[in-house]
Amino acid sequence: MITNEYIAGIDYSLTSPAVCVAEVVDGEIIFENCKFYFFKQTKSQESFGAFEAYEYPKYSCEMERYVGLANWVIECIRWYSGRVSEIYLEDYAYAATGRVFNIAENMGILKMKLREEKFKYVTIPPTVIKKHATGKGNANKELMYETFLSETHVDLKEELSPKSTKISNPVSDIVDAYYICRTGFYS
Repeated sequence: MITNEYIAGIDYSLTSPAVCVAEVVDGEIIFENCKFYFFKQTKSQESFGAFEAYEYPKYSCEMERYVGLANWVIECIRWYSGRVSEIYLEDYAYAATGRVFNIAENMGILKMKLREEKFKYVTIPPTVIKKHATGKGNANKELMYETFLSETHVDLKEELSPKSTKISNPVSDIVDAYYICRTGFYS
């Protein structure tokens, strides 16, 4: 029986998480062997090609929200002709401001759920992901997207947010999930 190896990169957040699941073929990850999962930010955003759009889960309290998001990730990575064997998560941005405790609680619930499901994960600093993708550890969303566009020739912005003048969610999240996956695998 031939089994395939799958790995995942997860750009995890409270509002717009994204997951990239890549099939490893001949020791390589190529874009055409990846599948992406994200939450719609507008009603007009739909699934297309290898990009699966989901409605944000309903919740009545913050803990229910965190559990719902973690369960969604688990369902995205659970079954792929076996299951995802390696998971890479973007680590905390230590200069972050705002709802940092909520972000930490959310990530903690995901890590707990991953452990309960017997998934092993590795965290990667945001600067390492950006440097791997663009050559610059302080790359902004626009540079990350330009790199993605030049490598994959998939114009996510045109597909998901054609009226936007900036790179926004879920476009930047999908791009980040892809590079988290690649950085983890090739590091």
